Amino acid sequence: MSVIKPEIAEKVRQLEEKFRNSGQDLGSYLDGLLYDKYLTYWDYIELDTLLSLQKPKTHFPDEEIFIGYHQITELYFKLVLHEMKQLVEAEELKADLFTERLNRIVRYFHILTHSFDVMIKGMDREQFLKFRMALLPASGFQSAQFRMIEIYATPLQNLVLQANREAYCTNDNLQEVYQNIYWKRGGISSDTGEKTLTLRQFEQKYDDEFLRLSHKLQGKNLLALYDKLPQEEKNNKNLISALRNLDVAVNVNWLLVHIGAAQRYLVAKKHAVKATGGTNWKEFLPPSFQKIFFFPELWSEEEKKEWGRQWVEEMIN
Repeated sequence: MSVIKPEIAEKVRQLEEKFRNSGQDLGSYLDGLLYDKYLTYWDYIELDTLLSLQKPKTHFPDEEIFIGYHQITELYFKLVLHEMKQLVEAEELKADLFTERLNRIVRYFHILTHSFDVMIKGMDREQFLKFRMALLPASGFQSAQFRMIEIYATPLQNLVLQANREAYCTNDNLQEVYQNIYWKRGGISSDTGEKTLTLRQFEQKYDDEFLRLSHKLQGKNLLALYDKLPQEEKNNKNLISALRNLDVAVNVNWLLVHIGAAQRYLVAKKHAVKATGGTNWKEFLPPSFQKIFFFPELWSEEEKKEWGRQWVEEMIN
């Protein structure tokens, strides 16, 4: 008869106490462990389901690359929101924890921007220009998770279209502020001046959810959390650097790689093809046009004035 090791006996005692305190029966759980099958990698990550989610709409092989990369992007956005939610819900937020989680988020965006060559160089241009027509009016513009990341990061007032931002900087009517958010302008047809179907679909599905989230995060978004820190914590150089890095990662670098893809696929003989959402991407994507800052107080006026300009000019020209 084998002897139960003391450390095993202690773990059983701890488990018995845990289940007794919760009104559960340890013996039943031990039966479950006895009968349970060993876990496999493919079952744990739902591999068969994951690999079944790429469903091209056309016969062009490179459409599978397009779908796969966008799904990967949304998984990373989910990780970004996972980190943001933990910051918002933290009982006691210190500069070190704030910085650590921000660095995680920046790392996710770093991975996405540096892997975007899959989109820029990894598809046949002629295939792309053909299969994209089967995707109308769907557009990456309709990424709800990306819009949620923006709302978690900063007050809606900082996301208002640049030309109108000053007029709304002290407006507390979130419904009114939200209607002037910058990306809604991106969903206006440059031909008709009317909302595109892409924007109307997006608004119908997500407007209420975005507004609820905006109300929930009043005073709790990342900028508000930073502003509430004691002055000594706010002056933490690593935290300030992490906040600035996040601003650049999302509001400059992420936009620029999309401009790179648009340049490769949507420009022919200096004529810009419209994006699938019906917008002129040259007017919507450049960060120097939008000038969105999650943390405006951390940037000088000169830095704001030149926001992304050098990188955009180099890429477009």
